[in-house]
Amino acid sequence: MLSENTTIPSEAPPSGGVVALQGRELEWATNTPEIIEAHKQFNGSIIRTRFPPEPNGYLHIGHAKSINTNFNLAFEKLKVPTADRRTVFRYDDTNPDAESTEYIDSIANDLKWLGWTPERTTYSSNNFDQLFQYCVTLMEKGLAYCCDFKKEQVKAQRDLANARVTAKAAGNDLPSDESLIPGPNRNTSSTRNLEIFHNMAAGVYDEGSWTVRLKMDLTHPNPNMYDLVAYRIKYTHHPHAGDKWCIYPSYDFTHGICDSLENIDYSICTLEFENRREPYYWILWALDLYKPNVFEMSRLNLCYTVLSKRRLLKLVTSNKVRGWNDPRMPTISGLRRRGYTAKILKSFCDDLGITRNENYVEVEKLNQTTRLALAPLTRRAMVCLSPIKIEILNWEEGGVDPNGYVVQNAPTDETLGSHTVKLTPTFYIDTSDFRMKDDKTYYGLAPNKAVGLKYYGGNLICEKVVSPTHLQCRLDNTPSRPKPKSFLTWVPSNGIACEIRLYNNLFSVKMPTDSWEDELNPQSEIVYPNAMIDPSVAELCDAATIGEWKSNAAFQFERFGYFVVDIHTQFSSKTNTGKLIFNRTVSLKEETAKKQVSNEEQAVLDKRKADQRAATKLKEERMKIAPSDYFKVDDEYKGKYQNFGEDGIPTHLMDGTELTKSAMKTLKKLQAKHTKAYNAFHKAKK
Repeated sequence: MLSENTTIPSEAPPSGGVVALQGRELEWATNTPEIIEAHKQFNGSIIRTRFPPEPNGYLHIGHAKSINTNFNLAFEKLKVPTADRRTVFRYDDTNPDAESTEYIDSIANDLKWLGWTPERTTYSSNNFDQLFQYCVTLMEKGLAYCCDFKKEQVKAQRDLANARVTAKAAGNDLPSDESLIPGPNRNTSSTRNLEIFHNMAAGVYDEGSWTVRLKMDLTHPNPNMYDLVAYRIKYTHHPHAGDKWCIYPSYDFTHGICDSLENIDYSICTLEFENRREPYYWILWALDLYKPNVFEMSRLNLCYTVLSKRRLLKLVTSNKVRGWNDPRMPTISGLRRRGYTAKILKSFCDDLGITRNENYVEVEKLNQTTRLALAPLTRRAMVCLSPIKIEILNWEEGGVDPNGYVVQNAPTDETLGSHTVKLTPTFYIDTSDFRMKDDKTYYGLAPNKAVGLKYYGGNLICEKVVSPTHLQCRLDNTPSRPKPKSFLTWVPSNGIACEIRLYNNLFSVKMPTDSWEDELNPQSEIVYPNAMIDPSVAELCDAATIGEWKSNAAFQFERFGYFVVDIHTQFSSKTNTGKLIFNRTVSLKEETAKKQVSNEEQAVLDKRKADQRAATKLKEERMKIAPSDYFKVDDEYKGKYQNFGEDGIPTHLMDGTELTKSAMKTLKKLQAKHTKAYNAFHKAKK
């Protein structure tokens, strides 16, 4: 077999691009001069990447990172001129059991919304005829065979192959079982294999009775070389290819060939596919096809969520969420519905960059990117999540401007215009802004307490509590009014009724485990069905302007965060009827919740606090030592030296050994550092 230690020619990548995005070297990855020249003739100065999602679910934020890499960052890394950048968008549709037109359409819509335009859109299934012929070629070469092993037998064969590799490396006798290695199928003649293969394609056999496997290397240290499946029988309608085929090629067999046929320069995937390099290049080597550069990058691991399509599908089918586009889902559709924009996702992915280091990205990084993007652009509005009715007793004397109060849509950008809010004799504040019992740390409204009322320019004083949701108050805008510590937001009596949904992390643990279904956050969605918003936003929230595949109207609800109109809104601004729904994208600042810790974690925290207290006490004791006595008295040095200079610097060790000039110089620096700290400490105490 070919050796992995052979050096790839320096002219790779094949189109003459800058050597970057280079993965592990394999001799199978080497293109002949003739193949390199043919590829250059086709591509010219073009450098081509591809984005090949499987249409078996909705795209998620991990795919957004891959899209941004293949349409943008890879070219930046390679320093490819803008005019020479091309990206193919390919559906890797080889498993019709899990694929649907819903997924195909959603992927196309997400890519369009993200703002990327592919060179062309292709389907792996468009190459099914060619792939069939390539499989025939491999059988004719003796490099593929038909196999009637069941799954259990295939597993036993691969386990045996792995055991033989391990035994050989250890210098032990090799275990053997001729029923598995070589088994009854591996050495079947090409003629017989071709006969079975054509019968498979003709629908002669039952599902699961035969597969086509590649005759690779059962002695290889990489288990992915243990005769991978190339074809299997599936009597399933294909959402793109229709009913022409009842055999379908595997992903492993298909995607490298499609990369080659589409003249892809850089096939970029995630690190879990790194051990698939051998079969990827072996297949292209066996077929004498052009071999792209393969580069594996780290996948996106985002805290407090899952990105496994299997788990995401389970969330949907078990009704744990509202669907693939639930605002708690990490799908692009869910993120869009929650209010994240394409610009936000691109900025987030740009910051992540291209790396091979596996790590977990804090969700707060995405949230902060979002705040920075939305803060200067979003329209301000006042809301009450849970309204309390305020009845003004001295309306005529309150000095309210009958024309209302002009509010900048975005305080940092006057070009975004303004809107007017009008205070009414009856208005609403949020429940969180009122308590029956006041205290020094509470800045909201309480009985007989004055607080500021935003935009009004005066105070609000609670006179009487009619009920928990009805207060009688008076206004005070006299010059002698007390200066308030806070200003409450409010909604006038003609405010619009709405439903407001606050979203938090989908999971209660940072890194969900195998028990992930038990780790869902019960507070991931909090619904306020009777909220109210000031009426100035009406026209921006009309259902006629809202769409599933676009970024809808976004707002900053003062004090509560950034929000977006939900796609299921039915509100009409003409009639002020129909349900109006808002989803919170992110809070105005990071919210910290007290974490529940185990006894073991608490013990660690207690020890850390104790250590910190001990270190503080030790520092205070050390600050009592005069610099000239530092090396005589301090616990770290006491007993190490016997002679000292006039400045307190040691000259001899305790055994009489004279210190070198270099050692004394080092000690002098330590004394100077202590002197600085000593003087600062005593100055602060004065």
